[in-house]
Amino acid sequence: MDLLLVLAVDASGSIDPDEFTLQREGLAEAVSHPAVLSAIRSRPRGAIGIAMVEWGSPGGAATVVEWQRVSDQASAESAAQAMRDAPRSRQSFNAIGDALMHAGALLQAAPWQAGERTVDVSGDGPDIRSLVPAPVARDTLVAQGVVVNGLAIEASSSWRDGRLSALYERDVIGGPGAFVVRAEDRRDFARAMRAKLIREVAGRNSGFG
Repeated sequence: MDLLLVLAVDASGSIDPDEFTLQREGLAEAVSHPAVLSAIRSRPRGAIGIAMVEWGSPGGAATVVEWQRVSDQASAESAAQAMRDAPRSRQSFNAIGDALMHAGALLQAAPWQAGERTVDVSGDGPDIRSLVPAPVARDTLVAQGVVVNGLAIEASSSWRDGRLSALYERDVIGGPGAFVVRAEDRRDFARAMRAKLIREVAGRNSGFG
């Protein structure tokens, strides 16, 4: 594989059913978008592995979609459908650090090898209740060669105008070329996730970061 990518998605109590559906649909749309597939095909092996994790509860992050190989339209649509169909896990609070540790273990257990490994954290709030604080978990993954990127959903008035993005930059992201993308609200999630995936899939040496 060119890339192993864990999508770590906020499923905490702040995400109501309608917002949850918007996130799931946004993920599915992004993974199967022609521009993302083009980025995958541009890589040497033309294939990536994707898994999806939901987070929220302290120590309770859950893998809701196991590893999927994505290399063409059919495999991308299969992965997208798996994301739509996965039952919602039971989550509460905001434990990003524990989500990172879970994602790191998932990467280590992946069925494929890859030159690049990335964890993609999306959420609408900062780390609050982690058993392992987000900066500690982030540093652990970075020491293992994993890049952690963030998607800050600034849907709450408490976190607008870049405040949540700044916290993600400080506490969550790390590794070569790590970055944060902002979504202005839930409905902006699909656009932001698509842009983020293109940048991640294109590779660290592509000029995208």
